[in-house]
Amino acid sequence: MTKRVLIVDDDKAMRSWLEADLRQRGFATSARDSGAAAIALITEQEFDVVLTDLRMTGMSGVELCRRVAEARPDTPVVVLTAFGSLDSAIAAIRAGAYDFITKPVEIETLAIALERAIQNRSLREEVKRLRRAVADSNRFEGTIGGSAAMKRVYDLLDRIRDSDASVLITGESGTGKEVAARALHTRGRRAAGPFVAINCAAVPEALLESELFGHVRGAFTDARSARTGLFVQATGGVLFLDEIAELPRAMQPKLLRALQERVVRPVGSDSEIPFDARIVAASNRDLEDAIEAGEFREDLYFRINVIHLVMPPLRARGSDVLLLAQRFIENFAVRADKAVNGISSAAAEKLLAYSWPGNIRELHNCIERAVALTGYEQLTVDDLPEKVKSYRPLAATVLVGDATELVRLDEMERRYVLKVVEIAGGNKTEAARILGLDRKTLRRKLERWLASNEAEVEVPEGDLGRR
Repeated sequence: MTKRVLIVDDDKAMRSWLEADLRQRGFATSARDSGAAAIALITEQEFDVVLTDLRMTGMSGVELCRRVAEARPDTPVVVLTAFGSLDSAIAAIRAGAYDFITKPVEIETLAIALERAIQNRSLREEVKRLRRAVADSNRFEGTIGGSAAMKRVYDLLDRIRDSDASVLITGESGTGKEVAARALHTRGRRAAGPFVAINCAAVPEALLESELFGHVRGAFTDARSARTGLFVQATGGVLFLDEIAELPRAMQPKLLRALQERVVRPVGSDSEIPFDARIVAASNRDLEDAIEAGEFREDLYFRINVIHLVMPPLRARGSDVLLLAQRFIENFAVRADKAVNGISSAAAEKLLAYSWPGNIRELHNCIERAVALTGYEQLTVDDLPEKVKSYRPLAATVLVGDATELVRLDEMERRYVLKVVEIAGGNKTEAARILGLDRKTLRRKLERWLASNEAEVEVPEGDLGRR
């Protein structure tokens, strides 16, 4: 990124010194000897930051701050002021200056301040862009995001929305699997029909068959009247089977037969009832792991997994974090009757840095809390939860400059593969796809590393079990 700096100072020697030193540090500089000349230039050209002396002949630095704020409100101004002129510096801040540096100037300190001002400007522009994009981002109702990962989701949803093929949506908890299912229904040819959802993990096994298939009067104790099951209720629309991996083993062959024959038999009935519903299932577990563990039928897996949609974790969606945060701010501000309209650049930086293990659900909770706590029009760092404020990402170093840090190629492979598995949330199927391996090869590698050096291999929970 070009770091364009406009230097304003009526001292020629000072201007020349600042220009020379800042250019050596990668800044692209222009200089003017008065506030009036600077204003004339910024109306024609755009700069990332303005650096001005406070006391100048003619227009003062304070007045220049006001004029820049009017002409280029997104351009930060850093003010140079004599040591001890705190009142003047405060006046400059009130006039719109981003920061001030006291003389004599330490060039390293100045360079850091300018870098920070430019980064602040970049983040503010990003927040504004995201606010404008919120209204345009709902390519599918309820879904928000412009990242490459979400564009792949939109593309697949576009291609399958009018199909009747069964869809399996997988992804970590909180990634928006049900939102995607509802979007598929709303934009598809079955939109006029019902969207019926059931969480397979939330219904007791004894009642699940009745919920899905219905029952006749007297089929069991308390069955005082007949009840239509969810399969038939969803006729003409979509039946969403959430947490399909938690379906009791005894129920799986009954579900398989219903999907194959497109009929259901209510509990206690001798007759079958046809249904016409599109089946969309979801799971936050790797169903192939469940198959290997004997917990899920392979034939049922193939029946529900005609089309596979993977919802990406929030940490893989880049600036979608801010896009979602902006939407949540707007919603919660209305509910709380508060004039909160955005995110400060510092808070935005924290949101982008955090890993969001709880995905969209965790971000939703974070913003609801922040809106409730804030006393300003924009959320600040102090409004965020402590774990978001204090988060420090772990960098994975691949290239090293010290020969003592060099490792064997197989060790580098181990580190990289484990990092990909971690990013994939422990889903070996998705990790294998990213790595270009077949799933069995990945599993063998993980098992070998765990067996040979278990103390040092940190495999995310579920990698060798029931993820």
